[in-house]
Amino acid sequence: MNTPKLNINALSLTVIFALSVLNVQAESILIRDARVHTMSKAGTLGHTDVYIEKGRIERIGEDLEITTVGVRVYDAKGRSLTPGLFAGITNIGITEVSGVEETSDGRLALQEMRPEFDVVPAYNPNSSLVPVTRIEGYSFTLLGAGAQGSIFGGQGQMVSLDGGYESFFGDPVLFINVGRDTSSLSGGSRAAQWMLLHQAMDEADRPPLPSESSLLTRAGRGALSVYANSGRVVFDVDRASDILETLKFAAKYGFDPVISGGAQAWMVAGQLAAARVPVLLDPLVNLPRNFDSIGARLDNAAILQASGVTVAINGAGSHNARKQRQMAGNAVSYGLSHNAGIAAITSNPARIFGVSDKQGRIQRRMPANVVLWSGDPLEVTSVAELVIINGRVMPMESRQTRLRDRYLPENPDMPRAYIKP
Repeated sequence: MNTPKLNINALSLTVIFALSVLNVQAESILIRDARVHTMSKAGTLGHTDVYIEKGRIERIGEDLEITTVGVRVYDAKGRSLTPGLFAGITNIGITEVSGVEETSDGRLALQEMRPEFDVVPAYNPNSSLVPVTRIEGYSFTLLGAGAQGSIFGGQGQMVSLDGGYESFFGDPVLFINVGRDTSSLSGGSRAAQWMLLHQAMDEADRPPLPSESSLLTRAGRGALSVYANSGRVVFDVDRASDILETLKFAAKYGFDPVISGGAQAWMVAGQLAAARVPVLLDPLVNLPRNFDSIGARLDNAAILQASGVTVAINGAGSHNARKQRQMAGNAVSYGLSHNAGIAAITSNPARIFGVSDKQGRIQRRMPANVVLWSGDPLEVTSVAELVIINGRVMPMESRQTRLRDRYLPENPDMPRAYIKP
């Protein structure tokens, strides 16, 4: 018995939304004839079917015979199917409007070191930024923390953009800022930054005596002691010399470091590769924004990849996370391979943060986080046509699409120039 094929373009968005809301349990879904970028050892598979059941990918192959009743079928017609994309380190769900203080929970405005600051309890899955990002093909993000008066930014965690309240996964991540941006917090000298960081780590190991002044609270010392045992720590750093100092600092205290920013990372690519330290970078940084990024160049990602460094894309920001895909495309245009460009926003960030069993790949028995594209996933003219997160078809609507549909009707009586925007 042949399973009927269904063109997703013919589906009503209203029907999709209604079904996805009513079906709290994951559905049985079959995607026919896709070009599947598995981002695993299987590589890219042409004219391949993917069968999803109970939230997981159950079968991958050509011309699958599925006898399950009630399967929702989508005909990809050879279009690309990728894992859900990584939105980068963002404040999605913890910041609504950056300029409105009461809607921004990602920064701590205390003039002291508080590594115990954790942004996770502030996450709001009903934030308008969640669906705005999700319908562009993004299924997960890393919540970042930033303290305005401290070298320690705080802690965050990976979260799935499925709209759930308990959608966190993976281990917590600590954020540390090094270099120009935090010089004012250490008496104007980056040398003093390392002095303070070493003192903080010493306090975590040996609490100060009552007569001694301390940098940390008891909770802060406890937080740092946890990360000193192979904890994942993101260092926001650009200058090559600071990156090398970061590698030594991380090795001394047992951190599992990630370099974020890395404008001059290409200069120390060999050392990063030898230390097996990954880099999250913005491939559009090609001009010296400051003295820490004088050596910025557009082929930074390509040089790092060629040297054996794991590269992921980051830097589009919370309100423009959709541009992560464009940034990956720019990296490809400057020497990064196409497959590596997709990996930089799928499998690589998942592997870097130890969540490759949840996100980043299309593989049997993994949670179904996949996106069907209208064209090349790295082309700005392509759009996400189908987004599935944890086995559920996501509604392809957001506050922006509802405003568009309300104020830009398909058949207006007046030309578009006369329609109120």
